[in-house]
Amino acid sequence: MIAAFAALPENVTACATDLVACSSIELSAHRWDEIDALANLLPSGTRVYVNHLPRHTLVDTLGALEQLHAAGFEPVPHLAARRIASRDELRGFLERAVHGAGVRKVLAIGGDEPRPRGPWPDSVALVRDGVLERCGVREVGIAGYPEGHAAIPRAVLEQAMRTKLDAAAAQGLGAYIVTQFCFAPTRIVEYCAELAAHVPEVPVYVGLAGPTAPATLLRFAQHCGVSASLRALRAQGMGIARLVTHTDPGEQLVAVARYCLARSACNVVGTHVFSFGGAAKTAEWMNRAIAEPSPAA
Repeated sequence: MIAAFAALPENVTACATDLVACSSIELSAHRWDEIDALANLLPSGTRVYVNHLPRHTLVDTLGALEQLHAAGFEPVPHLAARRIASRDELRGFLERAVHGAGVRKVLAIGGDEPRPRGPWPDSVALVRDGVLERCGVREVGIAGYPEGHAAIPRAVLEQAMRTKLDAAAAQGLGAYIVTQFCFAPTRIVEYCAELAAHVPEVPVYVGLAGPTAPATLLRFAQHCGVSASLRALRAQGMGIARLVTHTDPGEQLVAVARYCLARSACNVVGTHVFSFGGAAKTAEWMNRAIAEPSPAA
């Protein structure tokens, strides 16, 4: 049972399970061994993102994308703009991914490289280029940052999102937003409300930190720039040993479900659960959330 679902009103539990049923998950490019476990735990057609880490080239992700497609999932590659060496590298990858792995969506991110390896300094330039549409991509995911970005001013982030959405629309590409995870439910729903006000037509998938070990969670949190909510928890006396319990995905999920039920206009359509290298464990949690019986059952 998902602890955060205990004693909830039936409509909140139902909304939470629906959000997870429309969720996506991440898989590390080298963890093909987890795909069979995912197939036993998650609905057919679930979007599975394959990350593009500094130690991997885009070609290194093709095997996982192909295996996910064969297993009945919808594979979605990360494209880290600053890590792509050339247009030829990207075109060759996308042609193989689209035709060989059924890829229709990509997640465009900047990539934390000190200098761009190729022609794209950021995800804005990548989306505006037109190469995605020309290679058969039909939708592009855009990152959203509830806590902002450690290296990018908030105003610049907001303008970049608007530019990417406009560029996608001009090319006939669908677009949606996937948010970074955050440990502060209040900030999550505030950010969702901001997106509903400014881009109400764009679907939003709310990022949740999947279950993991405290040390791993802290390491990823610091790397991903969500230290503000970490500091807030520590200021409240939340020790590292209790951090995972406090930040179980269920707590954030329930906050998002209550937000969705309270708003007549809401563009949150699902969640994205970050797995931190443990996709099978994350999928087990998602499976339990989807199968959660309502209080009336």
